[in-house]
Amino acid sequence: MIKVTSEVQTITQMTRDLPSPLALVPTMGALHEGHLALIRRARQLVGPDGTVAISIFVNPIQFDRASDLTNYPRPLKSDLALCERAGVDLAFTPQKDFFYHSDHSVIVTESLLSKGLCGSIRPGHFDGVLTVVIKLFNLLQPTLAIFGEKDFQQINLIRRMVRDLNIPVEIVGHPTIREPDGLALSSRNIRLTQEHREDAPRIQRSLSAASDLAVTGEQDPAAYLRSAKKHLLANAPDGFSIEYLELIDAESMQAVSLLTKPALLATACYYGGIRLIDHVVIQDH
Repeated sequence: MIKVTSEVQTITQMTRDLPSPLALVPTMGALHEGHLALIRRARQLVGPDGTVAISIFVNPIQFDRASDLTNYPRPLKSDLALCERAGVDLAFTPQKDFFYHSDHSVIVTESLLSKGLCGSIRPGHFDGVLTVVIKLFNLLQPTLAIFGEKDFQQINLIRRMVRDLNIPVEIVGHPTIREPDGLALSSRNIRLTQEHREDAPRIQRSLSAASDLAVTGEQDPAAYLRSAKKHLLANAPDGFSIEYLELIDAESMQAVSLLTKPALLATACYYGGIRLIDHVVIQDH
């Protein structure tokens, strides 16, 4: 049976008493098939005798819009039932007041990989992400942690933090899980109108169409961006807009002048007030 605790004071002792290795799946709840894929991967990695732990916490300091925080779904009861059916051993569900002191003043900041993509649009977002992740690592002391690669910039930042701060945890990425029509799974998808949900696969189709230029030997980043933008905007419905569209080096996360190494073509788009992100990795040919 799954163990559930919201007590910061007891979580470290609980994890010490559970079998190792321990794999952590950090989430903000509103679990879907993408999260379940991470849980299954965690179980595969630690085996039947290891421990699979999940954290469910809507982290307030990573939201740059108050309305987004307010509207974020919090179906904790159904999330925990899903975790138990999936074979999770431990669920950590901290309360904000116990997790962050009212006068907390220390955060983790990364100064290079966070400059582009979401980091350029959402100031402070990744400070919040890295801060909550390092708190979870400190408290649960996992052997490894599993993150979805849909949030490509996020997982790269976490890997950099672990490397630079010598944190003894292995970071495992899991490929993006998609709906049958290609839309990347996200807790935000359920907030889309029917029209916007039916249209949303255009994001992945547009990026994939642009990435096809690689087979021609195209090396100009501008060509990929023009193609992706053309496909994104073609017959787009009312309420659709592009927040950013960038092509960067997949490893350094920096701008490239010529495509000679694997690159990331990434976008964030809005359907009304709903923000969706996606990307493709373009291999040089």
